[in-house]
Amino acid sequence: MRTTIAALTKAYADGERFAVVTAYDHPSARIVERAGIPAILVGDSVGMVVDGHPSTLPVTVDEIVRHTRAVVRGSETPLVIADLPFGSYAIEDDAIRNATRLMAEGGAQSVKLEGGAPVIGTVRRLVDMGIPVVGHLGYTPQSVHTLGTRVQARRADAAAQLLRDARALEDAGAWAVVLELVPTELAEEVTRSLSIPTIGIGAGGGCSAQVQVWHDLLGFDDDFLPRHAHRYLTFATAATESLRAYADDVRGGTFPAFANASHMDPDELARARDAAR
Repeated sequence: MRTTIAALTKAYADGERFAVVTAYDHPSARIVERAGIPAILVGDSVGMVVDGHPSTLPVTVDEIVRHTRAVVRGSETPLVIADLPFGSYAIEDDAIRNATRLMAEGGAQSVKLEGGAPVIGTVRRLVDMGIPVVGHLGYTPQSVHTLGTRVQARRADAAAQLLRDARALEDAGAWAVVLELVPTELAEEVTRSLSIPTIGIGAGGGCSAQVQVWHDLLGFDDDFLPRHAHRYLTFATAATESLRAYADDVRGGTFPAFANASHMDPDELARARDAAR
């Protein structure tokens, strides 16, 4: 049975922090589930960490639907949250249609969208239609060309607007708000001011929960690590060494070994040889 939003909000109310991690496919979802992590974000970050785009902007609704389906098939217990990608919710009717697709076709239990004041009406309408929404403030990757990749809301005026936006998202019915790349002190202030969970990424340890990107956590790129991430495994190095060992075994004739193959009775082979003459 999947973790519910009610279960996560109860954990928040009880003062329990919870972890969220991105996943984009069936095998990673299975691993997240085995780790006991209660929520998965099928993020539009897939465009960068899987497809190699320089930003999240090229990601489409069709792609998020496909990745969400794979994650849902690969897991039974985590809550699955799917990103509404760039341009998919600029018009309210589009937001409803695309959010409905992520839930009905993809199997998500919630959607996430970026922004404050301009999307409040959209959030309210989605929630009124029974679509659970997570907000996203601070650094919003879909606005990369406007904001740049840097910490947001360091100055009082921008921080005040972020606080207003967070409260407005809660008032509109969002059940949680992601805070990305904002000062720790501001994230703590937002967390204190809301009665819904804040989910931090690059926002310090004062948030109600944390979300991290699968590829950052597990070291798929051993040349780059965002400051806000911690590498719990260096997969790229381990995988490279393993593939080199495999290639060496093939060149040396030690793989495949006898145990790695199927075998035939010699008499059967002899009869086949005779029959083929």
